[in-house]
Amino acid sequence: MLDARFVRDNIDAVKQAMANRRYEWDFATFSRLDEERRELIQQVEALQARRNEASKEIGALMKSGQRDEAETRKAEVREVNEGISAIDAHLASVDENVHQMLMTIPNVPDASVPVGADESENVEVRRWGTPREFDFEPKAHWDLGPELGVIDFEAGVKLAKSRFVVLAKHGARLNRALINFMLDTHAARGYTEFSVPALANTETLTGTGQLPKFEDDLFKTGEGLYLIPTAEVQLTNLHRDEVLEAAALPLHYCAHTPCFREEAGAAGRDTRGMIRVHQFEKVEMVKFATPETSFDELESMVADAGNILELLGLPYRVITLCTGDMGFSAAKTYDLEVWLPSYGAYKEISSCSDCTDFQARRAAIKYRGGEFKGSRLVHTLNGSGLAVGRCLVAVLENYQQADGSVVVPEVLRPYMGGLEVITAE
Repeated sequence: MLDARFVRDNIDAVKQAMANRRYEWDFATFSRLDEERRELIQQVEALQARRNEASKEIGALMKSGQRDEAETRKAEVREVNEGISAIDAHLASVDENVHQMLMTIPNVPDASVPVGADESENVEVRRWGTPREFDFEPKAHWDLGPELGVIDFEAGVKLAKSRFVVLAKHGARLNRALINFMLDTHAARGYTEFSVPALANTETLTGTGQLPKFEDDLFKTGEGLYLIPTAEVQLTNLHRDEVLEAAALPLHYCAHTPCFREEAGAAGRDTRGMIRVHQFEKVEMVKFATPETSFDELESMVADAGNILELLGLPYRVITLCTGDMGFSAAKTYDLEVWLPSYGAYKEISSCSDCTDFQARRAAIKYRGGEFKGSRLVHTLNGSGLAVGRCLVAVLENYQQADGSVVVPEVLRPYMGGLEVITAE
């Protein structure tokens, strides 16, 4: 959430930022409401001054015995108080309208973010690893998985509907192995692990920016709770309405959760396999940092996500998202894309973002201490470390053999009971 004063004082810059994002926002209505708000405040201040003056006169009149005149002044004060109450009610309504408008405007991109319309204008930063050259025709995971008996798409449809999957046997164990490997690796790099609910209330989802704008993308229960789209929601809100100590920052958190998205992707896109599904699992990283260090923390978060892929021996690339492709709350985002033979291309497996103080303002997360008085808003960061299902897909496709088997990456074998090769049973 942007600060109203910041928008007012930097209106041209914010307009340009929204144009760069290809985002339309009603600046005219905001300016009208903001002007109305300032006029109402001036009216209240004038009435308060009038009331204060009348109150002084009442005291003087009472002392001099002019009781009738004093009663007249008291009647004037009552009338002024009624006027103040009416304006305060109007002001509260205007403030709420401004607040609701500000809840719908995305974050301002950092100056280092490339300007572009869509994903075609994202900028590649670096690559790690070389995609494998097969001496046989590699299979896509939607064929390889069922043949090995580790992925059952039909069972997913039977139990739920399309874009749900069932993992079986070594597939289920590989999924669990990846989760535990990711959590252990992040813990070794200083992240504190949490286990959090898969359901969140309205305040929690509002704090990180999913509500009110993206309600249609969420699964909602009859009790007013929502299935979370990512553990970022819960981890960030652990400190909602809190003031942290500067000496404790940065904080590094991680958690594994199931994740749910009502909208599983653009129509007709990635309809086969496990790339876009309604229910998936992620290990999520979240950081709380000072404004001075947050962008350095973003770079280290990208390194933490990349470390998982490197240990697994999976080729990937890092791209900087352009202004037109960034998420709502982000000021800067890097995507990590893993190589998938089925696509002959890199596909997103992690998205790491610095949200600056955008989420902290919504969730009232501050810090104190250091060289300033009072408290300030923290900067929040989040990133996938990693999307588990897509990682499973990458392992199956990149480690497949000519005979249809799949070699288990060495770092996962201790989590697989020493299993070295997955074969059809």
